Amino acid sequence: MSTSAEELHQGKLNIQPRTGTGKRLFIDLDLCATGQCKDCTIQCSYYWHQQKPGNNGIISVAELATYVLVCRRCEEPHCVNACPVEALEQQKDKNKLLIRHNMRCISCRSCSHACPYGTIYPEHVPPLIHNCDYCLDRRNEKDEPLCIKTCPHGALSLKFDSGVLNKDTFLVGDHLMVHCTHWEWEKA
Repeated sequence: MSTSAEELHQGKLNIQPRTGTGKRLFIDLDLCATGQCKDCTIQCSYYWHQQKPGNNGIISVAELATYVLVCRRCEEPHCVNACPVEALEQQKDKNKLLIRHNMRCISCRSCSHACPYGTIYPEHVPPLIHNCDYCLDRRNEKDEPLCIKTCPHGALSLKFDSGVLNKDTFLVGDHLMVHCTHWEWEKA
């Protein structure tokens, strides 16, 4: 049974990912944060993402990875309080993980301006969200996903999850592997 994009995000993230599950989409958030890309120009093979230019599922992956690994998970979340339409929620039952309710979000970016640490990147708060489905139903052994082929800076790839992770590499959910400088309360 395949997992829908809706189940992959929207607060339904497996916060204790299974290891050794095969190939995962790998994103290097540190590379994405260098500012080399003013706009994410990759292409997406998901049918509905191809129908509209600029409709890019990888933005949802970057947003999710940022909330999981970079967000400071404040006791008093200014980003949540700044949202005029209650589109941002801090989930107390999931270690204060942020989620954005996409159908409420008006893309005012108040959350990114209110964040005292600058960890909600404005470019990751698009007017409409288009969840990545990790090409789970469209992958084959010979071909890599279109997003990987079209990323001009090599920030995306498919990596095998052997259960052993390199420094600053983390599993996010069951289908994503992320390289980034991870912020942790314990080390602050």
